[in-house]
Amino acid sequence: MDAAALPRLTQLSHGAGCACKLPPGLVHELVMSLPRASDPDLLVGHETIDDAAVYRVSDELALVTTVDFFTPIVDDPYDFGRVAATNALSDVYAMGGRPVTALNLVAYPTEALGSDPLREILRGGGDVVRAAGAMVVGGHSIDDPEPKYGLAVTGLVNPDRVLRNSTGRAEDALFLTKPVGGGVASTAVKRGVGGDGVEAAAVAVMTTLNRDAAEAALSAGATAVTD
Repeated sequence: MDAAALPRLTQLSHGAGCACKLPPGLVHELVMSLPRASDPDLLVGHETIDDAAVYRVSDELALVTTVDFFTPIVDDPYDFGRVAATNALSDVYAMGGRPVTALNLVAYPTEALGSDPLREILRGGGDVVRAAGAMVVGGHSIDDPEPKYGLAVTGLVNPDRVLRNSTGRAEDALFLTKPVGGGVASTAVKRGVGGDGVEAAAVAVMTTLNRDAAEAALSAGATAVTD
């Protein structure tokens, strides 16, 4: 299939990246209506709508589990894979954890795009996972007219060093680990008005792992973290 004749990835989605998420108010309402788990080893469940769940398996070890996927945020398939994987891994870092395994989550219009763009998406995601010191160990795929990609990630953390989004205190200093404005840049890319410079700058930020930021947060005694 001629790559030049293929539609742009961002033109196949109704919203770019996180803009395709359900409204936060609706998500909160739905999640709060679910039964609460009573297992004392579930250190972080869905009650605080944190970035990941944390389950204690011993006094020194807990599992961090998360899933994150979205529609194309850039047009280059390889970069889309990198951005989506970086985003999913960031949930583990936000809990103070270290990612160890990942599963690919793929929804893809094979007839419209052929297999080559998907191969590049998976290559990009895999490169980022390996850079994080983790492994892609499987996945799941469906045929879908709107492309989507992301990861289900498992990480490890010491139960006594879990970072949460619900433990902030009044007068805490707020630190940003990356520049804001990714959503604006992604919308510009989707509309074709951002230019190559905007897209390149956004991709550089969105493919930077939050590993160092997580280590700094733990070392500094951060009171709360969210991705």
